[in-house]
Amino acid sequence: MNKNAKIIFVDDDIKAGELMMRFSEGANYDVKIFQDPGKALNYFKEQHVNLIISDLRMPSMTGMELLAKIRKLDSDLPFIIITGYANIDDAIEAVRLGATDFIKKPFDMDEMQILINRTLERQALVNENQMLKQQLSSKSNNNLIGDATAMQKVYQLIDKIADIRCNVIIEGESGTGKELMAQSIHQQSHFADTPFVIIDCGSLSDSLLESELFGHEKGAFTGAIATKHGLLESASGGTVFLDEIGNISDAMQTKLLRVIQEQQITRVGGVHSIAIDVRFIVATNRNLIEMIASNTFRDDLYHRLNVINITMPSLRERREDIPLLINHFIQYFAKHYNRSVSHFDPESLKQLRAFDWPGNVRELRNLVERHIALADKPILHLQALNPRKDSNQIDADNPSLQELEQRYILKTLQRFDGNRELTATTLGINKSTLWRKLQAQRHSDLDD
Repeated sequence: MNKNAKIIFVDDDIKAGELMMRFSEGANYDVKIFQDPGKALNYFKEQHVNLIISDLRMPSMTGMELLAKIRKLDSDLPFIIITGYANIDDAIEAVRLGATDFIKKPFDMDEMQILINRTLERQALVNENQMLKQQLSSKSNNNLIGDATAMQKVYQLIDKIADIRCNVIIEGESGTGKELMAQSIHQQSHFADTPFVIIDCGSLSDSLLESELFGHEKGAFTGAIATKHGLLESASGGTVFLDEIGNISDAMQTKLLRVIQEQQITRVGGVHSIAIDVRFIVATNRNLIEMIASNTFRDDLYHRLNVINITMPSLRERREDIPLLINHFIQYFAKHYNRSVSHFDPESLKQLRAFDWPGNVRELRNLVERHIALADKPILHLQALNPRKDSNQIDADNPSLQELEQRYILKTLQRFDGNRELTATTLGINKSTLWRKLQAQRHSDLDD
């Protein structure tokens, strides 16, 4: 039982309110008494509330009408109806329309306390079950969250290949969770305690990528003041995740092919081969088959890597997971920013589910973070945000999702004095993705 539960009590009968107030003092509940349902509704919009108790018959707004308005804002909040003996059929109808329970007037305070305790305990159990469901969904898959059929297929594939030391290509749009997928494969394997090394091929030049992958000997180039072990050498026995594999040059593709074939590397400036034992998992948001056809990606490298091929579903292909993901991100960022935020209102959630999310889970995550960082109420509202608005028809007072993202990118870029690496890291994207977004924004500005 939650002794600190915040309860709204609505009844135009002053004596009922006084009785409830005396009861709350002994029960240690935080009860707000309202005679006007409209004022109770306004209070609810501004505060986090655990339970509403409302009389059925009131002159300005009935309990049924209040219930309907509350359900538009929160579909799960416990709501108890108070009714006279003659209105028992109405109370039953209220329960059918979404009320949690009802109590008859004149009510006994012991009976009221039992009902409140039972309702709060039941809701706590529902909340706990939701959290457990979310935890079970992600526990064995390193925060890969989702119950959709498309994600269940992904989980099944992880279970099949985790212990097999074969190379894997993970394909999918930006923001679908390809890195989390790679981590899940590694962490569910019997060699999960071995190194897991991430290399972003899209953010490094050829020379820097070569030095990072293979290491270098002292004096190999200007500034090489000491011998450096490469990431492939350091990851021996474990897994290397190469992100944005489609961005590496022809020369680097050739060197990588040799490493995969021979399981040996030679440091930059070195002459001796060093044996390694590495499983390669690579990811790309590009079509490697088309790149092979255009001679920009090696066919033999593709087949060496493509022992197992996994396609991560886009968020629009698993819309039923959007509420689960939103709930996960709200819990995380509410704690991170110390905000008392519980959920999006139903209409906002409906809009979020309808949006196509070109940036997928990463874009959804960033949107939730922005809203929580700026939140001053327990219920999040998209307000004027219209994800379906044509990006070429920007309203200054009602920015589209795309313009909001553009503003956020520019603000972050300014915060770091134009440093793209820090900006990309803060935004949770790689530098090549940031560059493409800035280029797209530049072209959009030129078109205007």
